[in-house]
Amino acid sequence: MAQQDKKGIVKPYGDAMGDGAVQLSFTLPGVSGEIAEEAARRLAGKMGIDDPYVSSCDDIGSEMTFIVLYGKVRHSVDIGQIKGFDRGDEKIPNMKVIDHMIEEKLGRVITAVGACIESDAHTVGIDAIMNMKGYSGDYGLERYKNIRAINMGAQVSAEEVVREAIREKAEVILVSQVVTQKEVHVRNLTRLVDLLEAEHVRDGVILVVGGPRITRELAKELGFDAGFGRGTLPSHVAWFILNRLLEKEGRA
Repeated sequence: MAQQDKKGIVKPYGDAMGDGAVQLSFTLPGVSGEIAEEAARRLAGKMGIDDPYVSSCDDIGSEMTFIVLYGKVRHSVDIGQIKGFDRGDEKIPNMKVIDHMIEEKLGRVITAVGACIESDAHTVGIDAIMNMKGYSGDYGLERYKNIRAINMGAQVSAEEVVREAIREKAEVILVSQVVTQKEVHVRNLTRLVDLLEAEHVRDGVILVVGGPRITRELAKELGFDAGFGRGTLPSHVAWFILNRLLEKEGRA
């Protein structure tokens, strides 16, 4: 939890308002026991964490020690200085309302192609957004009458996605990236953008990426129109697509 005062200053909260309490977990290689604990405490101090307390220090094999640590941060954040993000108070319409608005305001069916690209075999995210049953009671894009959702599945090459989007005259490309070790997701996503630009179709599609490690900032930096992280529902994506298309056509 976090503390927020009247001026919009936010600081982590644990036992008492403004105490700055945080929990941190990480793995230390090559050390164990008391040395690992002391190393963790010293590392926390360098991070600006006061009163570090190691609650667990577990040997997980291969000379690795998993640390869970508690402490208190000294700093706070002024959320008034954060621009360009929703405050979480926008009410997203449900599927029926969005579907009706697509028909009424756009007057056509939107074609959306989606896939987990390259080596990524985790379809949970893309399926949650595209499959008819959706996620958490929120119906997926396949359920919309005015969205033609083409789910290409997992381990689809960037070239295949681009070919399918061109063949189907897609207005939207949705990609999911769960595997993020060694920044492989960044390389995959950058390559997709490069291929779209090489085919001179980047400006003609709305490009959306989702995944647990995806942020709006990262998506924008890599050349995507939007990035969706944890907790995203199909209606969030559909609402973004509709509004972006209306904006592109000067109808927003």
